[in-house]
Amino acid sequence: MKAVLALILALMLAVPATAEVRIQEVTSPKGIKAWLVEEHSIPFTALEIRFRGGTSLDAPDRRGSTYLMAALIEEGAGELDARTFARELEALAASFSYDSSDDSLSVSARFLTENRDEAADLLRLSLLQPRFDLEAVDRVRAQVLSGLRSDLKDPSAIAGRTFSTMAYGDHPYASDGKGTIESVQALTREDIVAAHKGALSLDRIYVSAVGDITAEELGNLLDHLLGDLPETGAPVPAKAQVQIDEGTTVVDYDTPQSVALFAQPGMERDDDDFFAAYLLNHILGGGSFESRLMHEVREKRGLTYGVYSYLVPKDLAAVYMGSVASANDRIAETVQVIRDEWAKMAKDGVTEEELRNAKTYLTGAYPLRFDGNGKIASIMVGMQMDNLPIDYIATRNDKVNAVTLEDINRVANELLQPEKLHFVVVGKPEGLKTTN
Repeated sequence: MKAVLALILALMLAVPATAEVRIQEVTSPKGIKAWLVEEHSIPFTALEIRFRGGTSLDAPDRRGSTYLMAALIEEGAGELDARTFARELEALAASFSYDSSDDSLSVSARFLTENRDEAADLLRLSLLQPRFDLEAVDRVRAQVLSGLRSDLKDPSAIAGRTFSTMAYGDHPYASDGKGTIESVQALTREDIVAAHKGALSLDRIYVSAVGDITAEELGNLLDHLLGDLPETGAPVPAKAQVQIDEGTTVVDYDTPQSVALFAQPGMERDDDDFFAAYLLNHILGGGSFESRLMHEVREKRGLTYGVYSYLVPKDLAAVYMGSVASANDRIAETVQVIRDEWAKMAKDGVTEEELRNAKTYLTGAYPLRFDGNGKIASIMVGMQMDNLPIDYIATRNDKVNAVTLEDINRVANELLQPEKLHFVVVGKPEGLKTTN
């Protein structure tokens, strides 16, 4: 059976990326909505389920409970212990995965048409009746704690924690969704059960499916799979009040290379100027070797192997971030070059050639994302969570191409805030010190 699934996966990935993605909205008899792309050439379906909220739902003294819960869902359900559940899943040649982030809990399922009903039964059991056996809780908790202890020695993780604490104050975003060593050690089975009840509910669900399934079949599957979930879950926190000011925070750490995160306030995903900001970021630091930061920091001066910037529009806060690493005796120069380029683009904007090249790259690369049922399903469920229209895939490149030079340079002046660009540097940086 594994060989059959491997063959089907190979065929699925061979579907041309340029094929038109025709999405239809499906409403189940019980009212559960989903987006569907029918693809009957392969007897296989990819199903993606998202629950808005994620680890931000954790109570302040229960940080890590949603993350641990998500890791435990597949550790047995109903009358099936962890080992039996895994054997049943393998026998069906199906795969389930469960994950959590700041803003969502995700469930991914892949199954053959011939085993669809049995796979749905098993997935339903995991969502509605996870066992959370104490043996499994202790084993998975130990794995999480091991990762958290490793993060204490990871300069990138240290920089991330330092930035989050500074930027988000007392909001859940301020601390790691995996929790702390102390909070995870203190979690009880009752905390995990409560996290499950709070995170999986019908009022925050988004679903997409791609593959060998009709709209009627998907509607019936959704009601069977999800219809008995609670109507409501734990309340989603309020928006974070992002606090980022110009300056530098140095965290002393014994390493030959300093790691830096830099950030300023960002832009919400639903902002009318988001596509201009997206193109702007590609030109500044998101376009790998074609970006200004890479050219100035790496190519011209050899200060780093890589420097990147990226828009981070979370559900409850938006920031504009970047990352770089450089030798301790060169990180101060690296920071200054980035600051200079940030200010230069804010003042002078981009050129017509830069805009044209960015459009060519971003519109040309976009169809390559749709190279398999699973990726298409994941993109579609993300579109729903971002409140994008159902025809977004067909119109996205038009929106990119519609951005004018006047648009992008106005946004450069409005979005880029050199006076609020803050660097968190972890290492032994020469010539840098905390300035706030």
